Parts: sequence; C-alpha cells; structure tokens
Amino acid sequence: MARPTQTTVTLPILPLPSSSVLLPGVVQRIPVSSSRPDVASLLAAVYTRAASSSAAKTPNARIDTIPIACVPLASNLINSKGQLLIKKDDSPSSTSAEIDPAKASKNDLFPYGVAAKITGVEGRGTGEFTLLVEGVGRVKVEKVWTNTERGFLEGRVTGFVDDITGGKGGVVLQELFNHLKMLSRELVAILRLTALLPRSAGGATTQGLSPLLARRLDLFITRQKQPGALADFMANIVEASYEEKLMVLAAVEVKTRVERVIELLERQVGGLKGSIKITAISTTGSGGFPFLGQDREVDDAKRERFKKSGIVPIKGGVPRMGGNPFGFSGGQPKGMIGGGGQDEEDHEPNEIEELVKRLEAAKLSPEAAKVAERELKRLKKIHPAQAEYAVTRTYLETLAEIPWTVTTDDRLGPHTLPRARKQLDEDHYGLEKVKKRLLEYLAVLRLKQSVNEEVDKEMKKVEEELGAANAESDNREEAENAVEPAATADTSLAQEEKIKAHSAKVEILRSKRMVDKSPILLLVGPPGVGKTSLARSVATALGRKFHRISLGGVRDEAEIRGHRRTYVAAMPGLIVQGLKKVGVANPVFLLDEIDKVGGSNHHGDPSAAMLEVLDPEQNYNFVDHYVNIPIDLSKVMFIATANSLDTIPAPLLDRMETIYIPGYTTLEKRHIAMQHLVPKQIRVNGLQEEQVVFTEEVVGRIIESYTREAGVRNLEREIGSVLRGKAVEYADAKDAGHPEKYNPVLTVDDLERFLGIEKFEEEIAEKTSKPGIVTGLVAYSSGGNGSILFIEVADMPGSGRLQLTGKLGDVLKESVEVALTWVKANAYELGLTRNPGEDIMKGRSIHVHCPSGSIPKDGPSSGIAQAVAMASLFSGRAVPPTMAMTGEISLRGRVTAVGGIKEKLIGALRAGVKTVLLPAQNKKDVKDLPQEVKDGLEIVHVEHIWEAIRFVWPDAEWPVDRKGKQAQIQSRL
Repeated sequence: MARPTQTTVTLPILPLPSSSVLLPGVVQRIPVSSSRPDVASLLAAVYTRAASSSAAKTPNARIDTIPIACVPLASNLINSKGQLLIKKDDSPSSTSAEIDPAKASKNDLFPYGVAAKITGVEGRGTGEFTLLVEGVGRVKVEKVWTNTERGFLEGRVTGFVDDITGGKGGVVLQELFNHLKMLSRELVAILRLTALLPRSAGGATTQGLSPLLARRLDLFITRQKQPGALADFMANIVEASYEEKLMVLAAVEVKTRVERVIELLERQVGGLKGSIKITAISTTGSGGFPFLGQDREVDDAKRERFKKSGIVPIKGGVPRMGGNPFGFSGGQPKGMIGGGGQDEEDHEPNEIEELVKRLEAAKLSPEAAKVAERELKRLKKIHPAQAEYAVTRTYLETLAEIPWTVTTDDRLGPHTLPRARKQLDEDHYGLEKVKKRLLEYLAVLRLKQSVNEEVDKEMKKVEEELGAANAESDNREEAENAVEPAATADTSLAQEEKIKAHSAKVEILRSKRMVDKSPILLLVGPPGVGKTSLARSVATALGRKFHRISLGGVRDEAEIRGHRRTYVAAMPGLIVQGLKKVGVANPVFLLDEIDKVGGSNHHGDPSAAMLEVLDPEQNYNFVDHYVNIPIDLSKVMFIATANSLDTIPAPLLDRMETIYIPGYTTLEKRHIAMQHLVPKQIRVNGLQEEQVVFTEEVVGRIIESYTREAGVRNLEREIGSVLRGKAVEYADAKDAGHPEKYNPVLTVDDLERFLGIEKFEEEIAEKTSKPGIVTGLVAYSSGGNGSILFIEVADMPGSGRLQLTGKLGDVLKESVEVALTWVKANAYELGLTRNPGEDIMKGRSIHVHCPSGSIPKDGPSSGIAQAVAMASLFSGRAVPPTMAMTGEISLRGRVTAVGGIKEKLIGALRAGVKTVLLPAQNKKDVKDLPQEVKDGLEIVHVEHIWEAIRFVWPDAEWPVDRKGKQAQIQSRL
C-alpha cells in the first residue's frame, strides 16, 4: 500500500493533558489554569504571529491560520511505533497521569501527534480559560527543544497526508471501509435504542442518543467518503482506553487505522448486544434495525413482558413509555423527544420537562390549560426533525410566557394621591385636566381596594366558620353509629342548614368585591406637548410596568390580532407581544399615534381590529389569532395618543375617553425651559450650572423669535445650540490658560451669534394711531403662540370694488365681506351718509390688507376688528393703538365667540396692549388665564358691535342716539 505524503516543518508544541488524545477532524477543549504557563506563552506567540502575518502578507489574518502541534503524553505500554508492549506482572505500571504536561520533555511525549489550529478561546471569569483546538492532520515529532525566550516547547515535525487513492490495496480498503460504516451505523442505532428501553438499577450505563442526534450521526456516516477521516471520528466516539487511542493516532497508514477502529467497534457493539435483551421491536419505513435479527411479530407472552416493563408497542411506530397522561406534573420517558437518553445521574435538562414546569408556573386559565394539555400530548408524538415539532413547541412556549394571572401590586396607600400628584407635577408643568383625570382614577382604585380588603376580611371569617361547621358535621356523622337515627335526624338537618347559610354568605360577599376596569384614555394634541412622557409618568406613579406600541404606519390587521398558526413564521400580534415583554397582566400600554393607523385594505382593517382591544365591554375576552384563546385585557390601562381626531374612525373614537392637550403658552414654555430644559441641556453638553447663567429674558427671546411651535422640542434644540456655543467658548478659554476671560452670563445680544438672525418677528403695538388701522388678535395654527395682527383699510376713488391682500383664507375673506355689509347697512346710523338711501361705496373702492403677507391667515375671529377698522376709515376717527379686539360678527351685528383666547391674550400682553375687547360668550375662557395676564390687561366683553363702537369712541355722538333707534335695534336682537 502507498505511503502518505510527508512534509517537515517547525511548529510550537502543546503537550495535551494526561489521558487526553486529539485526533484529526475532532474539536477538543483544553482547560488552562495557572499551572500551565506554557500554554499562555504559546497562545501569546500565536497572536503575535497572526498580527505580523496580517501586517505583512495576509490581511485580516486570524489565530486559526497559525498551526501548532498537539502531542499527547507517552505511555510505557506503547512503544515509539505505536505498538502495544507485553506487560510483565512485576514491571511497574507508569501512565501519563504521572507526567506533568507543563514540565514535559521529548522523552515524556508520544512520538505522534496532530497539527492543529486554535479555533477559539473561552474565558470563565476566574482567571482560567479554555482553548478550543481542532485537529487537522497527523504529525511525527522528530526533534523537541524549549524556546527559552517564550517559555514553551517547539519542535520539528513531519506531517502526513492520507493517500485517498488506496494504491494497490484499494479494493481491500474499500471492503474495510464498508465494514467500518456498517459497524458505525450499528453502534449509533444501538445507542439510540438503549435510550428507549427501561433501565434497571444494575444495568448498563451506556449513554443513549436523542433521535435528532442519532439521525444526524447516521447521515454523517453514510455521506463520509474518506476511510481515514471516518476511522478517526469513530475512534473519538467508541469506548477505548488511552493506549488504544494512542495506537489509532500512530496508525499513519489508512488501512492499519481502519482495522484498529473496526476491532474497537466490534468489541463495543458485541458488549452492548449481550447486555441488552430485546424481545421485540416494531419499526416504520427504513429506520429499522435489521442487524438485530429479531422476529418482528410480538406474541401475547412478549406483550405481557412489555407491559410489565412499562413499554407499550405502538402500531407502526417505536416503543414508548405508557401510563403517564398529561397533567402538568409528569414528565416523559428517558431518551424520548428532547430527552437525549439521559439517565438519572445526568443533569442535562429535558426540553419537554422544562416546558411542563414553565406551563405549571404560568398558572394558565382553564381554557388555556386544556389547549396546552392537548398540544403537549401531540408534541410528545412528533419527531423533533419534523417542522410541526418546532411550530408546536413555539406555541407552547408562547402560552407559558403570557402573563395570565401575574399582576403588579399597585402602590396604593394613604400617601398614594400626594405622591402621584408630586410625580406628575415634577414631570410636567400645566396639563391640569389630564392630571385631574389620572388622580381621579387613582382615587377610585384606592377606594375599591379598601372595599375589597374589608370584604376579604369578612370572607375569611365566614370561611373559618364554615370550616368549623363542616368539621362539626363530620364528628356528628361518626357519633351517629352509637345513637338512634331518629334522635340525630333533627340535629343533622339543622347542621346542614347552617352550612348552607354560611356558603350563601360567602357567595354574597364574593359578589360584593369590586372589579377594576382600567380606563382607556386618548390624549390629543400637537407634537411635542408631552403626551408620551405623560403616559410614562402615569406608569411610574402607579408602580406598573410600561410598554409602548407604535401604531404609526400599521397597515396589516394581523399586526394587531396576530397571524394564524397555519401560516409560515406565524407570530402573535403587538398586544400579546407586549404582554409577553412586560410579564404582567396589568401594565400601562401606550398606543402611540393611533390616528395614523392604516384604513381598510386588502390586508384587513387595523383600526377595526383595535375596536375589540379598546372596548371595555369586550377586551376581557380578547382573542389573538395566533394564541386562539381568550385573553383578559381589562386590567391593562390603555393610553392612546393622537395629533388629530379627523383620521380616527367614529366607532373607535367613541370607545375612548378623549382629553385634549393644547399647546403650551409662552409663559408655560418659559417656566418649562427654566425648570427642566436648561438644566437638562447644561448636563448634556458637559457644563456645570455655575458655568452658564440663563435669564428669563434670554429664554423669552428664544421662544418668541426663534421658535413657533405647540410643544417644546425645537425650543430644547435651540437651547442646546446656545449651550454648545458657550461650551466652545469655555473650552477655548480653559485651553488657553485664561478661564477668567470666560463670561458665563448669557445676554440677548449673544443669541444672534449662536442662533443666527431671528426667524420670527413679533408685532409690537403702535405708539401713534391713524384712521383705518385696528389691532386684532391671532393664535397661530401651530399652537401655543399668540400675537397681535394689524388690520389696515384704505379707500380710493373707484367703483365700489373690495380688494383683499395678505394671504387671507376663505373664512377671513368672508369675515371682511360681512363687516363691510354691516357698515354699509348701518352707514346712516353711524353718521357716514346724509340720508338712509345713500351708498357709502359710491365712487370709491377699498383695500383691506393684513401685514406679514407671506404668512397664511385664516379663521373666524377678526369680524369685529374689520368692522371697527372700516368705521374708523369712513368716519376719520382713529382707534387707540393700545386697544386690541377679537370676535366674529353676524349681519345683525352680534358678536360671537372665538377660540384661542388664552394664547391671544398672552400675546397681546407681550406686545404692549392695554385693553382687549372680547365676545361676551368668552367669559368662561378668561377664568383659565394666568393671573399676570388678568392683572396686566383690561378685558371688556361686548355682545353687539354697537357696544364695541361706543367703547372705542366714548366721546363721539352718533345720529342714531338723537333718533332713539339704538333701543329698537337691541329689541329686535
């Protein structure tokens, strides 16, 4: 037979631990402790060579590209050629256990080893680690020396490569290879079978194989094409002594190696066959064991022996253990699915046993327990290699992870409401309506808990009385044997009536327990006003788990309800996934951006799927398509957020309690910035509080001139920009060695240097007045900000045409037309014409303009200002510049209510206005104004345009007063 090809190289040598042999194609763990400094030195050298190779020739070189030689320790029972010596009875027995691998020399090493590569290093966190080495090919150690600089062994070795052609003995080798395959598969089959059979206390202790591992080994053996590689692999599996493995390692020729492994396999297979008495077995398909030579027919006597031993033959299948129905308490036979054939001394966990324990701990509902029992029985009958096994196991794991009854105890006590109020006030400024509603919910929870505690005390007392009555009844029944039945009949009847009365009382008390149904709130408001953070504060105040579900862009109904298990890669919906994540049945769920859920399409209607989730009368019985078992969501507190109600379907909106969160006013923004945003951004940008001094004037200028939003997100960004600029100044001064030159005080003049020119201009009340100019009030559509708006009216010769400019909206244009019509209709009463039939617009045209023409303007709130401006122009009387007004008018001159009063009046005060005219219907809105606005403005309420005109020009005399028609006008209204 042809010899293998040889090559000679110099490699670092790693002496293996005692009684350890590494073969080619096998991965082995080598534990390394402080007693093996040579291994640490060798590993450092490997890393160094890998780094040098990466820098020089081979980019991205790794340590597994650097070869080493792993050599086992020598044995005095094996000679240098790998042959077993004849041992004399009186000769001393010396084994590798007596040699220290760290101090081994050439004489202590076996002449043969393997060239190997380090595939990994595993640390244990205690100063010890483990090397993962993989054998690559056989080597013979020619010369060994110690590397004094590094502290490990090196040597010249000759490597061998197997001759896969077989040479002249190729036919013989092929026959041996086939025989090796047959014995290998036979060993795997017997090991698998030992896991199925019951074990006696004194029986064999051979480790069994799980079905999946047995199938993979059988497939690997069948597909193996190289005799030498299969021989090395099986030598690592088969039971063999240290010397026998050394003999296999020294077998350089493939034929010799295969013969030695065949001898080992025949010995173990024969021993297993002799120790296991198999009377019958029934198999399916081609997975049988024909080598056993047993009769496949099972007679009655053999069936009896099977039953006595606990094995029940299955028609068309492998034996299984009988008599253990599922009840969340039993396990499964050793070596069955997921068991891997463990005996009682093996502590490796069993898949199904662990799953049963998890299902028991989950405290499933009765329906869920019934389904889990059925699915677990199916799982035990499914082969792990089948796809259905993974699907069923994943489903059961999902059932075990859902919190069916686990809840978080609410932190309710005498200090609950003060603590929650303090928590909400610390996290959010303003938002009184939301805080009020949440405190109401906490108060209701607290009262219900108190009632339930009293009911529980009474129930406990009644149940104790009931137990005593039952015990007394049992004692009487025992004494009845010695007494006449007639004498004890009345006593027994009275005792039974007493027990019934106690039972009825318990049921009545149980019905008095109050069940909590969490509210379903909808927070509506512009972006950045704190809707999401408010929901998180609620969870903190309650002491509950918090989970956020983003509904923006959800287009598939299955994302809410889950996919049915018939689909590939099916999974539960977002609601069930959230419950699994938090692990309790009463969390706080934030349904973020519910107004952006997709509508009806070919994937279903997600908004319709939310109806069942958010309906307090239905969500106690929510059914997810994947779980397909009712889940109680009534304990979950849902808080939804939305920016607009327009896109939310009416049925869904009807199921939620809507709370509107308006944008922050300028005063609120200033308070939020000084109390929260500025300290936060100072910390974020690496500064200390004494290194930057922010004043309210600076914050106010940023709010008014650099931001115009409902929330505070852009305000926080602008504050961050200013602080980054100050951080640069401080760092420059500190690096230059002159920190005293740094000025921590921030002024208004510094803002343009950090933020650029002002983005928004604030209107300021005029100091002088002119006919045709009136100050109106506006609340920006972005929310939060209000300001004044000048309305300018000019006339010119013309044909009665009305011209409008300033990017006015349709509603605002109609307000101008209504105001002009009222002025034309009442021109004689206003003293603008000489007789009632004269047209004031004859021979003239007017032009109405609102400055800041690039900003769109719209809304029904400027009618009164438009009418007063036209009356001012036509009469030549100027309106006081510190007076502003807002309100819509009708053709009859009635002033109607408008919105945004809070924002408008704050903007008016900031612009220098002293007097404001408001509709009488807006008196209720004035109550919510900050006190400084009430003190700084004179607020006048008017019901009719005539009242406004008389207040604007109190000294003017009108023709209508002389004719006494004002009273007639009021009476007609």
